[in-house]
Amino acid sequence: MALKQYLAQKLEQRLSPQQIQLMKLLQVPTMELDQRIKQEIEENPALEEGADKEEEYENENDDYDADDSVNDDDHDFDISDYMDDDTPDYKTQVNNHSKDDEERVIPLSGEQSFQEKLTEQLHLLDLDDTQFLIADTIIGNLDESGYLNREVEAIVDDLAFSANVIVTESQVEEVLSLVQELDPAGVGARDLRECLLLQLERKQDGDITKFTAKKILQDHFEEFTKKHYDKIQKKLEIEDEDLKEAIAEIIRLNPKPGGSMKESAKSMQQIIPDFVIQEFEGRLELSINGRNAPELKISREYERMLRGYSEGAKTSKSDKEALTFVKQKLDGAKWFIDAIRQRQNTLLLTMDAIMNYQKEYFLTGDETMLRPMILKDIADIVNLDISTISRVANSKYVQTSYGIFPLKYFFSESLSTDSGEEVSTREVKKILSEAIEGEQKKKPLTDDRLALLLKEKGYNIARRTVAKYREQLNIPVARLRKEL
Repeated sequence: MALKQYLAQKLEQRLSPQQIQLMKLLQVPTMELDQRIKQEIEENPALEEGADKEEEYENENDDYDADDSVNDDDHDFDISDYMDDDTPDYKTQVNNHSKDDEERVIPLSGEQSFQEKLTEQLHLLDLDDTQFLIADTIIGNLDESGYLNREVEAIVDDLAFSANVIVTESQVEEVLSLVQELDPAGVGARDLRECLLLQLERKQDGDITKFTAKKILQDHFEEFTKKHYDKIQKKLEIEDEDLKEAIAEIIRLNPKPGGSMKESAKSMQQIIPDFVIQEFEGRLELSINGRNAPELKISREYERMLRGYSEGAKTSKSDKEALTFVKQKLDGAKWFIDAIRQRQNTLLLTMDAIMNYQKEYFLTGDETMLRPMILKDIADIVNLDISTISRVANSKYVQTSYGIFPLKYFFSESLSTDSGEEVSTREVKKILSEAIEGEQKKKPLTDDRLALLLKEKGYNIARRTVAKYREQLNIPVARLRKEL
């Protein structure tokens, strides 16, 4: 087959670097936007913080000499600082410290991990080298909740292959019992039942309630997990009040002893709202967080340098390279400022559409007033792509008179009532949660009963749909909601 050369026209749709930059900035929340702007200012010296005073530029002398500006003594920087040169770094380093100067180092605090705290307690026990190695291996195999999910036989093999130490399963069991005596209580257990029993044994003080709780965990754990309280009461031959006190004692135990340390060390992240909606005499007013509208400007010094180097670029190679560098930085600064402004406009446009769409909710705060709303509804209003609306709603929060909510909170699917009216699924979930809160805990409502209750209110919903909504609300099944 002969090779042929021909011309052809082809139309393609590609994203420009500016569009990609805008898409990335749209999904960034307020806190990360601050860091992103600081990073851009550090990388691009042509970008500065502050208002762009265009009037000052207009009032400047039109006969301004660019060469004088480049050689001005009031410069804060020189272009050569940002250009590659052949000077080795060691020749530019200066050490002004004498040997007698005191070196001050700020210590950095580091939180100990769960395993490190347990290993620290091992040094307080009277263990030989082999026992310490076994205990350290056991601690290393604990999960985040403090459970040992590996078999004793597997730990024996680990020690043989990794440390060349031959031990028996009974030796590992003996050391495991010592590890289970460490704090917090319940650590090193192999299942939930053993974890709860380890905690109860430390609290044993002859109390009949704790004794009953221990008997329930030892002999009737399966009935306890399934909440078959009548069977437990019949086998143990105890009164209702005794059973209630014993179960309350078990519920007070910690099912995840390792997680308690992790939770105490976890730092809380503060939510900063991106938008604020306020009501004034039945009228809603929307404002954007000031951090989402930062004041950025292009460096005047760089604009002067661009003029100066453009005049010498025709004759000097170094000026031509400097001109390319300065122009690149100025273009990057302009693109970033435009992207920030476009981000602000897109955020305001999208949030304004959401506010007007859910106006009844923002005026009353009643969750049942939320209208069914999907991404396409807002995209059609603001004439933007669905992916753009999704990026705006991602990780953004709005402050209202009724609390701070993520934007995704206002999006929900629709559901038809018997009268043909379209309602939000959030309204149905609200009715479900209220019905479960008001139920008799001795006889909780089943999914069938909840479906029947919703049908009586005009919501024609199947039982499996009720189960799906209940799971989304993190509400357990009726059997697990049963109380004495």
